[in-house]
Amino acid sequence: MAVQPGRHQLGPDRGRIILRTFRDGLAATAGHDLTIEATRWSGVLDVNEDLSPASLEVRVDMNALVVRDGTGGIKPLSDRDRREIAVTARKVLAADRNPEAVFTVDTFAPATGEISGTFTLRGTARPLTLRVSETGPGHYHAETTVVQSGYGIKPYTAFFGALRVRDAVDVAVDVDLPEAEDGPGT
Repeated sequence: MAVQPGRHQLGPDRGRIILRTFRDGLAATAGHDLTIEATRWSGVLDVNEDLSPASLEVRVDMNALVVRDGTGGIKPLSDRDRREIAVTARKVLAADRNPEAVFTVDTFAPATGEISGTFTLRGTARPLTLRVSETGPGHYHAETTVVQSGYGIKPYTAFFGALRVRDAVDVAVDVDLPEAEDGPGT
């Protein structure tokens, strides 16, 4: 399916947002590199008549992060571990006070495959650029890295700091663009 002009509603039914955290420190072998999925999110992409993107805003529910996988570590992750990690992540992200992360695009640069805008996390807004590639007709993959400390987040630590989560979190987004809701010119 080719991209059509109009307004495109995005969400988990048409894509995935994956966060990857990595362990660091002297006791890193005890921890896990995590794959976390944002299970509730929404976005709106407006596409012009000439098929150029006009605007994009994505909202992620920070209370809906689910640990999908954990690699490394002394023992495999249990379901209890996954639940505890999700609770800890909500605390670290202050999801009770800042339940949404929002990315609003300011600039589309199709020639370089980048979109740039403002990412707001935990009440702090900072510039963010995603590298985007088309993986098939209407299918897109985007990647970026979010540095937690840039948003006032102190990365998780354990064992008196000997085990910690790396400050940089990798973010990958895969999206299939649906048919536009509004026809051309609306």
